[in-house]
Amino acid sequence: MADGRLVIGTQRYSSWSLRGWLSVRLAGLNVDIDVIPLAGGGKTTALKTLSPNGCVPYLEHHGAVVWDSLSIAEYCAEQDPDLWPADRCARAVARSISAEMHSGFRAVRAALPMNLGRDKRPPAAGFAEDVLKDIARIDALWTDARTRFGQDGAFLFGAEFSNADAMYAPIVARFLSYDVPGLSDVSCQYMAAVRQHPLMQDWYDQAAQEPTEWYLDVYESLA
Repeated sequence: MADGRLVIGTQRYSSWSLRGWLSVRLAGLNVDIDVIPLAGGGKTTALKTLSPNGCVPYLEHHGAVVWDSLSIAEYCAEQDPDLWPADRCARAVARSISAEMHSGFRAVRAALPMNLGRDKRPPAAGFAEDVLKDIARIDALWTDARTRFGQDGAFLFGAEFSNADAMYAPIVARFLSYDVPGLSDVSCQYMAAVRQHPLMQDWYDQAAQEPTEWYLDVYESLA
């Protein structure tokens, strides 16, 4: 019997769901996964009674109720502390860049919505200045973390895929889908490692099996 459940949205599109799902899977929590088809524009009425904030991801585990992907990441790290780096200074950076992802990069989110069914090509309108600024900041964060803390592995803080990687995994998916320009070799190698991680492959495979009626016109028009 499962110890709870994780409610997520359409895997093809839901970037925040991917973050929560990765942390839960990394921590090895024994929960059922409930996928709710997203209607777009905040109109998914099924979520209004399923989660306290009406959004995904939403976790129930051994009586605990956790919503918001960053809170889920922290909860999962209580079950498995290895989800954050062991070194105090590295852990501080990992939490900081995760929080920056959680609260920032609005231009990238708006212009490059996650769409795992999109072929690798730039958006028709190109990359606006504010989007390029976000891309440059993310590239700098990845390069700095990999250079200072990730030398012993392929991920931001070394050999293990961590909560910080989970927070940036949807950005990797976006950058690959939209063929984002100007990234450093370090960032390109990092993106390849994230995309090849077994959990990411699992997520992509599940997304590819979703019913076509779950596809959203607003996203398909950008594909």
